[in-house]
Amino acid sequence: MFGELMRWNPSEELSSWHRDIDDLFGRFFGRPESLVDNWVPRMETYRKENDYVVRIDLPGVDPKDVAVHAEGNLLSIKGERKSEETGPEYRETFYGKFERTLALPQGVEADKIAARYENGVLEIRVPLPAQLAGRKIPVQMEQQDTKKLESKAA
Repeated sequence: MFGELMRWNPSEELSSWHRDIDDLFGRFFGRPESLVDNWVPRMETYRKENDYVVRIDLPGVDPKDVAVHAEGNLLSIKGERKSEETGPEYRETFYGKFERTLALPQGVEADKIAARYENGVLEIRVPLPAQLAGRKIPVQMEQQDTKKLESKAA
């Protein structure tokens, strides 16, 4: 509504500005091949229980066109989102090959890594080595001095 205040999001404004500049250059000079053929899918990593979890958004990517490879302490995800030969005149979706590589903790056993593709999201679970799995550390609380409490109450 018009009278309401909206929270300013600088990253959204910058992203919008970036798209506008890309569109402007695209209209005058044509789309550069690098923008059409290369893209970097969004990714998140986090720790869940004793696993290191990697999730990559791959909408429109056939799971047969995705390869996950672990060597040493590196995890590589490669793939391709293929476009239709007769595509739309206006396009904001990126197509082409992609590759993401990330470092894994030392001691990860590659044969225990599992990958699953569901609803356009690739989820990779990397079991952490026992020394990195962590342990719960109890937090001790400081005992209050009962003599000080008694003297203040008197």
